[in-house]
Amino acid sequence: MARPKRDRTIESELKFRLTGEKDHVNLRAMLRDRGAQMSARYREENYRFNGPGKSTRNTTLRLRILNGGPHGVLTAKGPAKFDGGVKTREETEVEVKDVHATLDMLEQLGFRVGWTYPKRRTLWMLAGVAVTLDVLDFGWFVELEGPADSLPDLARSFGLDPAHALKDSYSVMAKKHLKAKKLTKKPPILVNPRALQAEKTSS
Repeated sequence: MARPKRDRTIESELKFRLTGEKDHVNLRAMLRDRGAQMSARYREENYRFNGPGKSTRNTTLRLRILNGGPHGVLTAKGPAKFDGGVKTREETEVEVKDVHATLDMLEQLGFRVGWTYPKRRTLWMLAGVAVTLDVLDFGWFVELEGPADSLPDLARSFGLDPAHALKDSYSVMAKKHLKAKKLTKKPPILVNPRALQAEKTSS
C-alpha cells in the first residue's frame, strides 16, 4: 500500500530587530497584560549545512541542538515569499534523539557544516500566534509566527511596523556577522627573523 504524502508545514512570520533588552522587557509586559502564556525557554546551538543540491535548490538545512543535550530538531526550509512584509515558506521539521548520530549521517551524505550560531529563545503563545523573544550574538529580536493574515495587525499592536520586518533569516544574519568579525580582526604582525636576530646581537 502506497504511503500518503505528508503535508508540509507552511511557516508565516514577521521578524524584527530590537534595540536591546529593554524592548524585551516591554514586550513581556504587554504579553502578560494580554493573557499570553510563556510555554518554553531554551538555548539552541544552530548548525547550518552546505551540501548536495544547494546549487540547484533554494532549500536550507539546519540542525538545532537544544540546551546542549542529545536532543535536537532537523529543519528543511524552502524558498521564501513576501507579502506585506510577512515571510512565508515551506518548512519540514523532524525531532532527532541523537544529534551526534544525525551530524555523522549528514556528513556521510555529503553535507558539511557551513557555520554555527547560538540563540537564546523564550516562547510565548498569544491567540494562536507564537511570539518568540530571541537573543543572538548580533542582536535582540522578536518573531511572530502564525496565520499570515493576523500577523500584521498583531505586530502593529506591539508598536512594530510590518514594513520594517526583516527579510534575512537568523542563519543569513549569523553568516554576515561572522564574516564581519573576520574582516575586523587585525592581521598578525609579521616579524623579520633577521631583524630580530640583529636586535638580540646588538643588545
